[in-house]
Amino acid sequence: MMNELLDRNRSALVIIDIQEKLFPTVHDHERLLARVDLLIFAAGLMGVPVLVTEQYPKGLGHTIPEIRQSLPEMDPLTKTDFSCVAAPGFSQRLSSLGRDQIVLTGIEAHICVAQTALDLASAGRKVIVVADAVSSRRPLDLQTSLRRMEQSGLTLSTAEAIVFEWLRRAGTEEFKTIQPKLKQL
Repeated sequence: MMNELLDRNRSALVIIDIQEKLFPTVHDHERLLARVDLLIFAAGLMGVPVLVTEQYPKGLGHTIPEIRQSLPEMDPLTKTDFSCVAAPGFSQRLSSLGRDQIVLTGIEAHICVAQTALDLASAGRKVIVVADAVSSRRPLDLQTSLRRMEQSGLTLSTAEAIVFEWLRRAGTEEFKTIQPKLKQL
């Protein structure tokens, strides 16, 4: 369990499998996209690196256009393992970022997000699951997975809380820049 505030200089944002064929089928997907968009915007503004994964893109399509447009330089890691940690190249990419606070968002919460979160925590990483920026096709799967992750000692937070922890204070240029996005939530 993480008992410290997030630090933008120690955080990495991981966006798991928000893909064309799966995204429209998940519960409350517009809320999910709004929260992920806020996190991507804040990460870009504050220098937080972003890692994107795609689960079997041949079958599920690629990362949705809204995210691709926000991250034009992204190089998604393709995987067939449900846990990103088991996917070839993921751990190396994550380690190369030199960050120890791993912020997770994506789909599906009860499969790829949960398995990744539990594997990262088992490997000694500080994991923060963004409860309002993960989802599953069925609400019960989402709620059960959030409960399980929390009961396993993982930290749950919200997109807005994470952004405010990265900001740390009002009145800065970064705060003024991000304020309109916060008001859209």
